[in-house]
Amino acid sequence: MAIVVNMPRLSDTMEEGTVAAWLKKVGDKIEEGDILAEIETDKATMEFESFNEGTLLHIGVQEGETTKVDELLAIIGDEGEDISALLNGGASASAEAKEEVAEPAKEVEEKSTDTPAQELPEGVIVVTMPRLSDTMEEGTVATWLKKVGDNVDEGDILAEIETDKATMEFESFQSGTLLEIGLQEGESAKVDALLAIIGPAGTDVSGVAANFSSVPTKKEEAPKVETKQEAPKAAPVAAPKASAPAPTPVTANGGRLFVSPLAKKIAEEKGINLTQVQGSGENGRIVKSDVENFVPVQAGGASVGKFVPTGQEDFEDVTNSQMRKAIAKALTNSKFTAPHYYLSVEFDMENAIAFRTQFNTVPDTKISYNDIVVKACALALKQHPQVNSQWFADKMRLNNHVHIGVAVAVPDGLVVPVVKFANEQSLQQIGAEVRDLAGKAKNKKLTPAEMEGSTFTVSNLGMFGIDTFTSIINQPNSAILSVGNIVEKPVVKNGQIVVGNTMKLSLACDHRTVDGATGAQFLQTLKGYIENPVTMLV
Repeated sequence: MAIVVNMPRLSDTMEEGTVAAWLKKVGDKIEEGDILAEIETDKATMEFESFNEGTLLHIGVQEGETTKVDELLAIIGDEGEDISALLNGGASASAEAKEEVAEPAKEVEEKSTDTPAQELPEGVIVVTMPRLSDTMEEGTVATWLKKVGDNVDEGDILAEIETDKATMEFESFQSGTLLEIGLQEGESAKVDALLAIIGPAGTDVSGVAANFSSVPTKKEEAPKVETKQEAPKAAPVAAPKASAPAPTPVTANGGRLFVSPLAKKIAEEKGINLTQVQGSGENGRIVKSDVENFVPVQAGGASVGKFVPTGQEDFEDVTNSQMRKAIAKALTNSKFTAPHYYLSVEFDMENAIAFRTQFNTVPDTKISYNDIVVKACALALKQHPQVNSQWFADKMRLNNHVHIGVAVAVPDGLVVPVVKFANEQSLQQIGAEVRDLAGKAKNKKLTPAEMEGSTFTVSNLGMFGIDTFTSIINQPNSAILSVGNIVEKPVVKNGQIVVGNTMKLSLACDHRTVDGATGAQFLQTLKGYIENPVTMLV
């Protein structure tokens, strides 16, 4: 019987999803566990696994199209099955069937609540879905790095778990044999649901697994909907011919190239030579993001715009990505709810230039002007907690710790990794951490913990030759500092016109928490540190 597959809710904030790519087409045979499509949410692009078997009879959302959660995504059923009734009245049928399945599920859950916990066999450890960030409510198993029967040592990476913000490695804290896997790759479950069972080899844990699985866990797919009666058979759809399996890729020196099946499939479709791709997974394993972010080296290195004949209008419509929508929503909310005002200053950078030049002569030491600004802000914020504050509906929080967000541009938009306790770190430590975070940001490897908790933000466009600009506050912070380029120009010193180097900065403040005089005093303190950076070493 035909099964309606709806747009799944893949994160707690997801309201709609965009089909980035279909990995199956109408007429294809579907096995349980096959990846049907890649769904783009407001935070990430995630693989959507089928939990049904049959033939893909209908695709309701084409590639690039967006629809709300729980709207029709696809229909899977018997080959040649008539699904006209579902297509014509699918919404009502879907809603009706959902009501039918809701009550039995509730009964099962209530029954399982009353069931006493089964006693675990000796040496057996139940591993549950971990909470990998403070906002995580459920996780998806992106990849299992161990299989049932494998020996597991403490510290081994069991699996890669995908949260609503990032994919993270999950390390085992037990040793033994992997006896049971509770969630297959691509399957999702709430925090604390059964993930795996580890124990002595040969131990029967079927009862333990059954006890856990009696409580339904949320998968990437919405609850499946079955029609009440089987529709009459229609003309059969010819199934596509199976293609020969692609050969296992090897490195240039003949060694094996470790690559995930999905990454391999995407590389084949895009014509990418996997030997040129740098893997970011365990043991250099190439994963989906490595292939998607791969940029081949082109002759000449320069990109050119599309040729358009003189006098001819031409344009391209680019569908907004989910990340772009999320950025637009957050910044619009900030701009129109926080009363922004701006304070602009110009600092003398002569001492900072000399300081950095001398500092970087120390072996294995390299700091940037941005590192100097981050450190100076951290020290100044400790003296001006009002600028290091956050606004909430019922209170204002004055932070005594300093976590500075550093805005980083990525191909899909903008992310803000956070340098924690920046005032307690040396310039070398800040420089190393900023470089590490920026690298992770550009490779889409930032964890949720590395993007949370900022109390102040620095945005630097000086490296792009921008002299001055203003930024929108990264809420719930109260301020953001915009840093411009260092410019060589005539300045007046001691009544004489001389060649000098200056840098313009603009502080955007939320007037609900930071008054004008408070912001000005913060900039005066910041000026003292930046114009005399040696004072930051005391």
